[in-house]
Amino acid sequence: MAEIEYGAGKGVDGLVVMVTLGTGIGSALFIDGRLVPNTEFGHLQLTGHHLHGGDAEDFASDRIRETEELGWPDWAERVQVYLRHLHALLWPDLIIIGGGVSKKTDKWLQYVSVPTKIVPATLQNNAGIVGAALLASRRAH
Repeated sequence: MAEIEYGAGKGVDGLVVMVTLGTGIGSALFIDGRLVPNTEFGHLQLTGHHLHGGDAEDFASDRIRETEELGWPDWAERVQVYLRHLHALLWPDLIIIGGGVSKKTDKWLQYVSVPTKIVPATLQNNAGIVGAALLASRRAH
């Protein structure tokens, strides 16, 4: 919510996908700035790929990068597989990358090619905290 209100998704019309890469893969889907509830794209099945068959989180999360000691280019290839799959399903106008790796996009994002614009979260790893505060404030009023 914070990235749509204050960050990389502010003023973006159409379909915006927020993906957080960390211990797992988190996701949020927005249409014209409105949150689509109950999405879960971190558990998409990537069964057709030669590197992996199964849960996207067990293939492209930052936890897997660390556990398998993958270099940034190798990990970026996995993220690309995941994001291309997500793109094929949704055809978003923008993909925002959040989570801890959003602070390190200079190390890996140049290796990712997807047929839509991809940007790091403006609020980086704080987007979730700011978004939770924003929603709490709105509900209090």
